[in-house]
Amino acid sequence: MGWGQTYGTQREARPTWTPDDLSAAAALGGAQLPAAGLLWWICSTTTQEDYGAGTGGALGALCFLLFAPLLLPILGVLSAFALTLPSVVLARLSGRRLGGPGWVRHVVAPVVPALFWGALTGPLFGWSLGTSVPVVAALGLLPTLWVGLARRRGWRQWGVWLRAVLGSVVLFLLAFGGGVLATETGLIQEYEPPKLTPAQLAGVWHGPSGAELRLRPDGSAEAVKLPTEPPFDDHHVEDYVVCEGSGTWEPNEDSGNDGRAGVLLELDGDCGEDTHWSITGTEGAPRLFVLFGDPDSGTLRILKPAES
Repeated sequence: MGWGQTYGTQREARPTWTPDDLSAAAALGGAQLPAAGLLWWICSTTTQEDYGAGTGGALGALCFLLFAPLLLPILGVLSAFALTLPSVVLARLSGRRLGGPGWVRHVVAPVVPALFWGALTGPLFGWSLGTSVPVVAALGLLPTLWVGLARRRGWRQWGVWLRAVLGSVVLFLLAFGGGVLATETGLIQEYEPPKLTPAQLAGVWHGPSGAELRLRPDGSAEAVKLPTEPPFDDHHVEDYVVCEGSGTWEPNEDSGNDGRAGVLLELDGDCGEDTHWSITGTEGAPRLFVLFGDPDSGTLRILKPAES
């Protein structure tokens, strides 16, 4: 029995969903999330700046996996109502008017709710519609097809969930292998900070709370409300101290606590210690940053060029 035969009957073509449809949508909607989360983590940690953070979100991922048996069914139900079931209904309605293979309609249908949710979620992650819509549509693709397959095969609910659990393991392994392969072959480009010359580093850099760092071409520097490394004694427990005054600076290659090129700043007086500001951003929009304190839970401070 093919897709066209199954969705051509009056019962299957109803533009509604049944409890079995909801169960199937929730099962695979939740089952695919570990693989999707793994791919997102691989891409984000590879292509984006981690600012010297120690675990890169690995601890949060571990906590998610520990609570996955409780979270995934709930998240699956939410994704079913928000994305999968509307896609199923659209596919069935389009079948009445357009005809054609059922699997094609179920592949295309998730794009419609993805346009809505992509427009809402895109700004949360700083994504354009060209990124958010394909991502959301991809999350709705397999569950939408899964609902049709479950109906076509006549699986019982326990069979649907058992197959979804096994499918979750397979998808996770495929995502892991594919992510590693894409990283090693360069398909996913690893982030590299820009290489700035001393002339490009010289200038005025601004930060939050009125912080300002002025780097002059002659190697002199001036700071206003600038966070720096705290003095090395037992009386200071802060991640950083705020200093101002004059001093010197020099380009520093492959140094600092993150092993990256940047600027070594030494201010006169005893307010704080020498501070290594690492280079990040892009060639067109460079940044300087320091992660003060514990790499896993420290305080991040970023400076931008005055013209930004």
